[in-house]
Amino acid sequence: MFRGHSQRSIDPKGRLMLPPEFRETILEHSPEGRVMLTNFDGCAVGYPLPEWERIEQSFNQLNMANRKFRDFHRFFISGATEISLDKQGRILVPPYLRSYAGMNREVVLAGVGRKFEIWDMERFEAQRRMMEQDFDGIMDSLAENGFELRF
Repeated sequence: MFRGHSQRSIDPKGRLMLPPEFRETILEHSPEGRVMLTNFDGCAVGYPLPEWERIEQSFNQLNMANRKFRDFHRFFISGATEISLDKQGRILVPPYLRSYAGMNREVVLAGVGRKFEIWDMERFEAQRRMMEQDFDGIMDSLAENGFELRF
């Protein structure tokens, strides 16, 4: 599982150093260090290869007669590219994904369970502020959908 977040810098070639715990998670699920990156929700999203394969399988269960499903499928899958960790533990974020996510040099790498997200730092902070402003509404929606947060 990917957890936590950290501020990182992308070098001019688009390389991003992953934190050790993210590298370990990737290698645990994909010993070759292979990751799929794609566009989603205003950021770049990374999945270890086996997790990505499960996602692709889940698309096979959708009714593609639905235009919205087809549009999302096209957007999500066609935006994907397979990358590998290099010997220094970096990944290469392709230019089209950096452009889509509006990434500048400073980014936030966020662990979100079975995936990790790469956000432009300003976009991440804006997204975080929006969530904080509607925190109670979000918690109510989660509760209405059966989510229980126990302390």
